[in-house]
Amino acid sequence: MYKKIIISIALLGLVWSASAQSRVAPAIPRDKQMEQQIEALLQKMTLDEKVGQMTELAIDLLQKRNNPFAGLNPQTMTVNDLKKIIRDYQLEKDFPLENEMPSQEMMMALYQRIQAVEGAKEFQLDEEKLETVIGQYKVGSILNVPNGVAQTPEKWQEIIQRIQEKSMEAIGIPCVYGVDQIHGTTYTLGGTLFPQSINMGAAFNRELTREGARISAYETKAGSIPWTYAPVTDLGRDPRWSRIWESYGEDSYLNAEMGRESVLGFQGDNPNRIGENSVAACMKHYMGYGVPVSGKDRTPSSITVQDMREKHFAPFLEMVNAGALSIMVNSGINNGLPFHANHELLTEWLKEDLNWDGVIVTDWADINNLYTRDRIAKDKKEAIKIAINAGIDMSMDPYDLNFCTLLKELVEEGEVAMSRIDDAVRRVLRMKFRLNLFEKPYYDLKDFPLFGSDEHAAVALKAAEESLVLLKNSDNILPLAAGKKILITGPNANSMRTLNGGWSYSWQGDKADELAVGHNTILESFTNKFGAENITYEPGVTYKQGGLWHEENAPEIEKAVVAAANVDYIIAAIGENSYCETPGNLTNLTLSQNQLDLVAALARTGKPIILVLNEGRPRLIADIEPLASAIVHVMLPGNYGGDALANLLAGDVNFSGKLPFTYPKEINSLITYDYKPSEHIGQQMEGAYNYDAQVSVQWPFGYGLSYTTFEYGDLKVDRPEFASDDELTFTVDVTNTGNLSGKESVLLFSSDRVASLTPDVRRLRAFEKVALNPGETKTVTLKLKGADLAFVGYDGKWILEEGDFRIQVGDQIVDIICTDTKKWETPNR
Repeated sequence: MYKKIIISIALLGLVWSASAQSRVAPAIPRDKQMEQQIEALLQKMTLDEKVGQMTELAIDLLQKRNNPFAGLNPQTMTVNDLKKIIRDYQLEKDFPLENEMPSQEMMMALYQRIQAVEGAKEFQLDEEKLETVIGQYKVGSILNVPNGVAQTPEKWQEIIQRIQEKSMEAIGIPCVYGVDQIHGTTYTLGGTLFPQSINMGAAFNRELTREGARISAYETKAGSIPWTYAPVTDLGRDPRWSRIWESYGEDSYLNAEMGRESVLGFQGDNPNRIGENSVAACMKHYMGYGVPVSGKDRTPSSITVQDMREKHFAPFLEMVNAGALSIMVNSGINNGLPFHANHELLTEWLKEDLNWDGVIVTDWADINNLYTRDRIAKDKKEAIKIAINAGIDMSMDPYDLNFCTLLKELVEEGEVAMSRIDDAVRRVLRMKFRLNLFEKPYYDLKDFPLFGSDEHAAVALKAAEESLVLLKNSDNILPLAAGKKILITGPNANSMRTLNGGWSYSWQGDKADELAVGHNTILESFTNKFGAENITYEPGVTYKQGGLWHEENAPEIEKAVVAAANVDYIIAAIGENSYCETPGNLTNLTLSQNQLDLVAALARTGKPIILVLNEGRPRLIADIEPLASAIVHVMLPGNYGGDALANLLAGDVNFSGKLPFTYPKEINSLITYDYKPSEHIGQQMEGAYNYDAQVSVQWPFGYGLSYTTFEYGDLKVDRPEFASDDELTFTVDVTNTGNLSGKESVLLFSSDRVASLTPDVRRLRAFEKVALNPGETKTVTLKLKGADLAFVGYDGKWILEEGDFRIQVGDQIVDIICTDTKKWETPNR
């Protein structure tokens, strides 16, 4: 009787889903012929084949080598399990164990050491394992990187071609292979690495973001990889979070705009026909990942319905409307409910409200978390039932084939309806048809002559140049005068690892120094630009090779101080080593004491210091900021970051980047630019323009200097009074009042004067980047809809209220009036 009730409820849900979707036009137009092909194939498939299509496993399971952690659950692993692994690899000296499990940091170090040992072996597919995974279990997706390190496109092609041959032979359905190529071809050797997303946000250049994604797709496809787990549009609103650099910054509009451009760059303009040079995008991580209460990765958030709908959902809504084919779910929980179990967010908001027919994939082993970590299920089988019924279409398991066995049992027992299985499989098949994998499951490198080309490198260099932010330039010390002697110092001065960050050649980015040797560190770029005779290098502080990302060697500050005696300028490259995800968690946001001491000691020499901040999140530097004559934030600019910095400091190129996040000044004064009026936690904020901010920050969102100056004037609006359906057109004159050419990102902010819920102080609503010659004036046009000024009310519904709004562009302000209140009954405007 219980099972019958469950089935009836599931069928009722299906009817509701169909009726809800019928009221909304499909997010991606249906292709009738494709849908017929999907249905015909679905009718022929066995339950085993359907469950297999919903399964994604790591490439490790197909490798002809030992994986010591295979079959071990991190939650139940014992000390004896670890001791055996350590003995097998003869690592007892480096990893001595007593009777307790080691720290997470030691576990990560052990894992990386073993990865290095195994990674030294050339990857080979194991035909017996291939037969088990694809021949027996009919698995439809494989992910991740062989040996945990970037492969040549030829090797990728070899691996994927064999997987596809086996897949077509065994089940007649191609595999879809996925990789985290998040800032260029990060896992394909010889490819083009772009700046990380935080830099692309700082560039405020939509065209560069789209072009970077297009190039990344082209070079990814050169290795026959059809699916990339990007873009990342988690709002980076907590500087403590270890993944802030993977996002486009703290603002929802900026993430939505750049996310859309990235999707269009990856996929092209027709999501039903992904071209031979394009790949499927995977939006991630859905959603609210960037604001954990603790600041630690994969820890709980406490997001209101209003913020979830209005801010965190906004980038995903924009990308769905742009045709994104897939989405990856946030690993965490919100208000006690794991996202992987949240039917409302997965099924209602995405599939029903938007009538979106793409694929929802889990993050790494996250269904397991429902019982091992979050304790909303008693075992794996119940966890699978919860997640699949919530709306998950594909499980990134990634090492456990039991997912297939358990899901099949759940269907046979009536705990998961066949209609839910068929819906998920349709989505997976649809993505494969859209990628044309049935006709062309793999590619040939010779058809991609621009892979790793100078043409692509030029775009990556431009992106880096436009993303670096000049934060301070006292007495116009920059650009640097020619022929001067320069000391290059700091732990980030001679490292490709620090320029690239995580997801670069390896998960933690620790292989970049080895694999990016053809590119220039900051030291090498400055040596090339200013001449070896003018450059002295003495780091003073260095990172511990082979250690944890934050470990530093004993400092040798005095050597740098002595070297400073014979130079005119000091360039101190400081910040962070590379890290990714949970290993990047920290307990202190202040920059390391060694690096603070280095800058303080160099300042006592009296030589002018140019600080170069090379970091994935803002580290607190209030104590040393006054000691610097100039400060440049390079964030994580990629393989061409050193060249970009040298070009900018030499004055060959002008700065145009602006901060895509608020740079905090004090650890207990963390805040975003769109704060509430009552959040007065400091003194009046100084910035390019005064927004009546009463908070204590180092630099505000949108701040960034140039070698030239810009003047704003004559801000106008075509409709001083408006309603929700009106489009507002703003124009503002921007003049280059300096002596050098430059680019200016023109940002339009709105402020709701009075609202039924306390409004944010201001919100970014539009931006355009404009290039201006000295003395040149251009009229910049910025448009927004009246509905764009709506907010989500206390009842969870969108509302635009009658009343006054202030619009600000630069130092120009204009007031507009909404003449009529409108409340939306639909979930989205």
